[in-house]
Amino acid sequence: MVSLSNQTSFSFYPNNVFVSDKTRLGIPGINFPRKIKVKVTCFAADQPRQQKQQKKKKSQSTNSDAESGVDPVGFLTKLGIADRIFAQFLRERHKALKDLKDELLKRHFDLRDLASGFELLGMHRHMEHRVDFMDWGPGARYGAIIGDFNGWSPTENSAREGLFGHDDFGYWFIILEDKLREGEEPEELYFQQYNYVDDYDKGDSGVTAEEVFQRANDEYWEPGEDRFIKNRYEVPAKLYEQLFGPNSPQTLEDLGEIPDAETRYKQYKEEHKNDPPSNLPPCDIIDDGRGKPYDIYNVVTSPEWTKKFYEKSPPIPYWLETRKGRKAWLEKYIPAVPHGSKYRLYFNTPDGPLERVPAWATYVQPEDEGKQAYAIHWEPSPESAYKWKRTKPDKPKSLRIYECHVGISGSEAKISSFEEFTKKVLPHVKRAGYNAIQLIGIPEHKDYYTVGYRVTNFFAVSNRFGTPDDFKRLVDEAHGLGLLVFLDIVHSYAAADQMVGLSLFDGSNDCYFHHGKRGHHKHWGTRMFKYGDLDVFHFLISNLNWWITEYQVDGYQFHSLASMIYTHNGFAPFNSGFDDYCNQYVDRDALMYLILANEILHDLHPDIITIAEDATYYPGLCEPVSQGGLGFDYYVNLSATEMWVSLLDSVPDSEWSMSKIVSTLVANKEYADKMLSYAESHNQSISGGRSFAEILLGGVQNENKLLDRGVSLHKMIRLLTFTIGGRAYLNFMGNEFGHPERVEFPTQSNKFSFSLANRRWDLLESGIHHQLFSFDKQFNTVLVIHDLMDLDKSKGILSRGLPSIHHVNDTNMVISFSRGPFLFIFNFHPSNSYEKYGAGVEEAGEYTMILNSDEAKYGGQGLLKEDQYLQRSISKRIDGQRNCLEVFLPSRTAQVYKLTRILRI
Repeated sequence: MVSLSNQTSFSFYPNNVFVSDKTRLGIPGINFPRKIKVKVTCFAADQPRQQKQQKKKKSQSTNSDAESGVDPVGFLTKLGIADRIFAQFLRERHKALKDLKDELLKRHFDLRDLASGFELLGMHRHMEHRVDFMDWGPGARYGAIIGDFNGWSPTENSAREGLFGHDDFGYWFIILEDKLREGEEPEELYFQQYNYVDDYDKGDSGVTAEEVFQRANDEYWEPGEDRFIKNRYEVPAKLYEQLFGPNSPQTLEDLGEIPDAETRYKQYKEEHKNDPPSNLPPCDIIDDGRGKPYDIYNVVTSPEWTKKFYEKSPPIPYWLETRKGRKAWLEKYIPAVPHGSKYRLYFNTPDGPLERVPAWATYVQPEDEGKQAYAIHWEPSPESAYKWKRTKPDKPKSLRIYECHVGISGSEAKISSFEEFTKKVLPHVKRAGYNAIQLIGIPEHKDYYTVGYRVTNFFAVSNRFGTPDDFKRLVDEAHGLGLLVFLDIVHSYAAADQMVGLSLFDGSNDCYFHHGKRGHHKHWGTRMFKYGDLDVFHFLISNLNWWITEYQVDGYQFHSLASMIYTHNGFAPFNSGFDDYCNQYVDRDALMYLILANEILHDLHPDIITIAEDATYYPGLCEPVSQGGLGFDYYVNLSATEMWVSLLDSVPDSEWSMSKIVSTLVANKEYADKMLSYAESHNQSISGGRSFAEILLGGVQNENKLLDRGVSLHKMIRLLTFTIGGRAYLNFMGNEFGHPERVEFPTQSNKFSFSLANRRWDLLESGIHHQLFSFDKQFNTVLVIHDLMDLDKSKGILSRGLPSIHHVNDTNMVISFSRGPFLFIFNFHPSNSYEKYGAGVEEAGEYTMILNSDEAKYGGQGLLKEDQYLQRSISKRIDGQRNCLEVFLPSRTAQVYKLTRILRI
């Protein structure tokens, strides 16, 4: 039996027809349909052949992988890990990934097209005096746009199934035509286009379409060449008249046989043999004389005509000249959807009518005091739209990230804005010595108190902080200060709210999320994405590309990967080795989404930076995709902050284990250079906990001994975490100067108070908070850019590679290590000071102390004298090093030395 599969269904998006005013091929407004593939399969006869072809294909695929340097288990081999089950899992995942790519590329032109859904979906101005809207709702029966521009009517701007409506994939397409102003006439040209960006162009100069066409005839077409352009129905009309006119044959017998093409061609030549040369085509067709049925006829032309044909470019400039400008459009039309209009998506579903905020909306007014949320059409005039002024900073070799929440960044008891953050906080970040900011809570989210982790509208900047242009200004100013801008992106789950988010978006069909228990987070009340669905995949990948393309962000920290990688959301014991990473609880679709997200982002934006936040440290997080990894640039060492909190809360100072501290901070040596370290992030300040400063300094302001302890440990914890870890360091806003209060967002439990939802920047003026900030600033600047005068920016501490740890003494509570020419010594003992403590160094020479945590300007006691800042090495082997320094080491202090002069013995 033969099965004929012919996929000819019409689709606006994303399969068959490319409908866009984007200049993907350099010619705006022209649509290029895809070729339709016809596949014929004979199941019975072809089965053995198919099996043979599959084996051959598998062999070719394996060879192809080897030739391209792809090894699905490459990182296991590199690390010497022999786990047969996990290796098999990686191979199967690699094969599934290739199949997924093939499936995606059947529906999308290429990976860029896959990641650019925002170019078509959502609401967009079209050049033909209209607005196009598209969204995905496969479970709906009827779709319409309702808004203040049409009186919230569910029938005025609608789309029904079929052409210009609902395609086979569930994408609804709605056209909203601009309205003619009173007294204006419709366009003479049906497809008249407008340049909406420029204030005017050639179309506004008073030149009519007829004059443009006349010029084209005079300047472009040869005599008679435009005959079939102007009279393109002439030949079909004659043929129709001949076959179906009043004098045409009335029966098939009267019609007779239609002559073959060769006979008709010879008849044409005979009829026109006396015509002047200008009426005949400048080419001819000849037979090669062999007389076989499959002879190929040759087209013979004159060299002059061939040259003229190839040198002639299409008459596109004349066509473009018919376009009119923004001024002409405004004079003639009222925009279908004016800038600032409020709108929602109306669906009729099996469960009845419902209204939704469009999934691809770029600006949203969230729910407020019982009022339903709505989207806002953001299309400012060109003269008022924000224009980028700065260039992006170069990608640094090491990261010093300042994590921020815009809403709590001000001193007042209110929600701060993008504008206030740009003016007040960005200069502080630059002054503090950081080279990147990481923003949390930027996409629109459910309720302010959720910090931004229950995202409702993934393409919309949060309305609470300002407009899309305000956010562009923030990013632009940050770039001008040399700061990269990262977003804490939440693709691991979404808000469960139906009226404002994606949950039950099109009614009973839960298109974005898994059904049943799988679709709900076990502890957080959020929804879990269906990563294996191609349309959901397309939505999330496009979302990542959107923030880079539209807002020029420089990277992402992927929030809570454990929530998406495992069906138990990471809330399960991990005690079975590699089996925990490949058993039935692992969401393979989520893993493939992360792999492709990294691959596509780094392909489209080579300088992008991606950071993985995964409490389970999934194997291969930062390994290349080609070697079986997930492709992240950095991973977060979440164990470090948990260790510090545990020590501060429950372990006496004298019982701190130096060995445990070092092993936790260095973590996995194979990936230490990819590690992002922090002593405390927003988790300690926001998620119901206390900041380190609140633990160390809270209530001890008037007790000198306790205050000295708190200030000393605050400095040492930060300096050690910063210098002994990987190439990235992070600090949450305010913690660098020991913010004395936790963050508490306004909720019902605190009567919606904003008193703790801010930052006390006034504390920077004087006192211990000023001293702590001075120390943080010093080790962020001196240690990293100390060697700029040596003309080698790569000599910063974090980019020097891994530290060489010489000395970890649990009894003395001393840690010593080197990183390049820098020597770090920490004495955590609560009471013991050491007069001449031996610290091993490899290179003999003079060492100058460049940072001392005990200096009075940093809130220390200032016990070291100036003559103790210069140390000369002694030829004495200590800690496996050939030389040593004998230094005065007061209790709870840290010192940093730099080799300033090498001595040759």
